[in-house]
Amino acid sequence: MKIFNVSQIRALDAHTIAHEPITSLDLMERAAKAFVCWYCARFDHQQTVRIFCGKGNNGGDGLAIARLLHHKEYLVQVYVVDYTEQASDDFRANLERMPQGAPLHFIKKQDELPAPAPGTILIDALLGSGLSRPVEGLLAAVIRAINQSEATVLSVDIASGLYADQPNGPEDVIVQPDYTVTFQLPKLAFMLPQNNRFIGDWQVVDIGLSADFIEQESTPYYFTDAAVARALIRPRLKFSHKGTFGHALLIAGSYGKMGAALLAGSACLRSGVGLLTAHVPRCGYSIVQTYMPEAMTQVDPHEEIITALPALEPYSVVGMGPGLGKDPQTLRVLEALIAQAQVPLVLDADALNLLAENPALLQKLPQGTILTPHPKEFQRLAGDAAHDYERLALARRFARKYQVVLCLKGGHTAVVFPDGTVHFNATGNAGMATGGTGDVLTGVLTALLAQKYPAEQAAQLGVYQHGAAGDRAAEQRTQTALIASDVVENLGW
Repeated sequence: MKIFNVSQIRALDAHTIAHEPITSLDLMERAAKAFVCWYCARFDHQQTVRIFCGKGNNGGDGLAIARLLHHKEYLVQVYVVDYTEQASDDFRANLERMPQGAPLHFIKKQDELPAPAPGTILIDALLGSGLSRPVEGLLAAVIRAINQSEATVLSVDIASGLYADQPNGPEDVIVQPDYTVTFQLPKLAFMLPQNNRFIGDWQVVDIGLSADFIEQESTPYYFTDAAVARALIRPRLKFSHKGTFGHALLIAGSYGKMGAALLAGSACLRSGVGLLTAHVPRCGYSIVQTYMPEAMTQVDPHEEIITALPALEPYSVVGMGPGLGKDPQTLRVLEALIAQAQVPLVLDADALNLLAENPALLQKLPQGTILTPHPKEFQRLAGDAAHDYERLALARRFARKYQVVLCLKGGHTAVVFPDGTVHFNATGNAGMATGGTGDVLTGVLTALLAQKYPAEQAAQLGVYQHGAAGDRAAEQRTQTALIASDVVENLGW
């Protein structure tokens, strides 16, 4: 699924209108019907619905939604804010279509706002995705009143006041919805942590915009959903054997941090690797042999840390980093690995921290290496960013410069390819915000590379399946928190 900027969204609408052909008013009706279909599947007739409409096309959507809900016998009240003759043509057309008897109010000043009514549902149709400046005046007052209400709030297409593809200022007034129902394609704003309060639970509804235009229009931003992930999965053929699925080497663990090695190793095994060898310090030998009987264990000469790089010839991929520590002897192992590796690498955790402290190594990384930083680790690698949009641009430059695949972990983990394209992930939940889930991801990615998935596909599919396992784990529990082992136990596709 592609993610377009504002100008591309306008062009998509215009192309659909010109080539379907369909009038803009009928396209607005189609969008309203899609919203109402989503709404009626989730909310009953018991609650009063207050719809706040601006005077542009987003307000036109709101009026059409109000009419359709009124016909379905929902209790609808419509509030048109700051209406003037400069309203859009489609807004005026939908205003004329409002049925007799539907409560319709025009708000010209702040003291005309309705009093809060507990138990109501508020639909925000004030401003759409084309917004390019901060909200002021009466519209800002209405947004503040919506945010201060105790009602369930739904935004049509995008929260009013939120820019679709650029950062808002810290003082900008923006609706804080419980749900956003967006049309056809997600917005870039939905993917970034700084906008979390202004999105809620977002859903895409199909309004039949031109599939040809969407296919042909280029964008650096994509969204990996279930359909995309399924298309990446390679079937395991009947006469396959363990050699078919590769031999992975996992270099991980140190005294007191062997759990990271176990989580990564278990995830690697669960994700379909043919063979796994874990290279661990001597203190980890019995632990690994006991916890992971399916893995072979190779011990380092040192009791507590990694100090030696094993011969790499047997292996089809190497993962390094979980629980590693940053001892100077371990740094030398990382340097040797980068210099000698003829196979794909996955680097995480302390391997990334060692890279950040020794940036000359970045230029030597084998092409297609997968790096899996969380935001703080990425900051150490690439430097500070003023906001999430700048961090995303920095990630794209970083991936292109070093020709790596970057998995920037978060609520919608951004998988950045060496060409600078970004594939945001659909799966995962807040229960996964716990120690060890990153180690699990390292194991998943290592297993996929061992099975000869290209680095880009391994990262895209691995991140999706990692999050999907977390979602399956969350469905089985009555509490929202998980532990990393829950994710391991639910891996599979």
